[in-house]
Amino acid sequence: MRYFITHRTTCNYDSSVTVCHYIARLMPRSLPSQVCPWHEITIHPKPSERAVREDYFGNAVLYFELEGAHQKMEVVSSSLVEIEATKAPVPESTPPWESVRDACRGYKLTPASAAGEFTFASRLIPTGQVYADYAAPSFTPGRPILSCIIDLNHRVNRDFVFDPKATDAATPVEKVFAQRRGVCQDFAQVMLACIRSMSLPARYVSGYLETVPPPGKARLVGADASHAWVSVWCGDQFGWIDADPTNNSLPSTRHITVAWGRDFSDVSPLRGVTLGAGVQRLTVAVDVTPDLDG
Repeated sequence: MRYFITHRTTCNYDSSVTVCHYIARLMPRSLPSQVCPWHEITIHPKPSERAVREDYFGNAVLYFELEGAHQKMEVVSSSLVEIEATKAPVPESTPPWESVRDACRGYKLTPASAAGEFTFASRLIPTGQVYADYAAPSFTPGRPILSCIIDLNHRVNRDFVFDPKATDAATPVEKVFAQRRGVCQDFAQVMLACIRSMSLPARYVSGYLETVPPPGKARLVGADASHAWVSVWCGDQFGWIDADPTNNSLPSTRHITVAWGRDFSDVSPLRGVTLGAGVQRLTVAVDVTPDLDG
């Protein structure tokens, strides 16, 4: 499957900005089942400096500076992404979750012990008994790990209400967990808190999701959005397997991966500092358009 993706971010400022320093994580990753043969980011006004690097997690990061008075900034990321369909393993063929947990505690450097760094609490995602208690019914003794993840994925989707008005980007996981309402970022971070509280590695994934309009309705330009889900280490043989609690699914060709990390703070699409901005108004428009002829 091929997709053309446009991610447009517009910042309007109440007063003139003289200096901006930003970093952007907007380039889709290259994976065994996903390639990005073309990507560009255009910025207005034109940056005085820009540079690309990889962060600790292997995500592509663009740093740019704007100098000179302006009251509007626009960042447009355009990508062509090709995704190959993959089939998730049979859940019963994956190892017991306890063996995955124990392998990640090894003292020698192995793929499992390397994955173990995603076991711990992070800046935005706590661990604790309350999350372990919620996860426990899915993680019964000896149960294959993918079966556990599918069950927890289903329960978060069932127990939490999708409500864009209930949270914002700064709402803590504790509040989301208590009120059982939120958006994809919240669902992903709650599920991560539960998995990590079982001493299992799981990472936060950001990207895009191809949305399908209701029958008889046309696609709305700019109506798509960034999406978030989780990825869980399922042992040396199976590696990382993604799960989307917002949609109660295991991602395949409709999910486009951009970045991953410990939580949202590691993968924020655009963040930075400005001098003299006053009040800022941020608008984001995303289009994920399938190439039906590709």
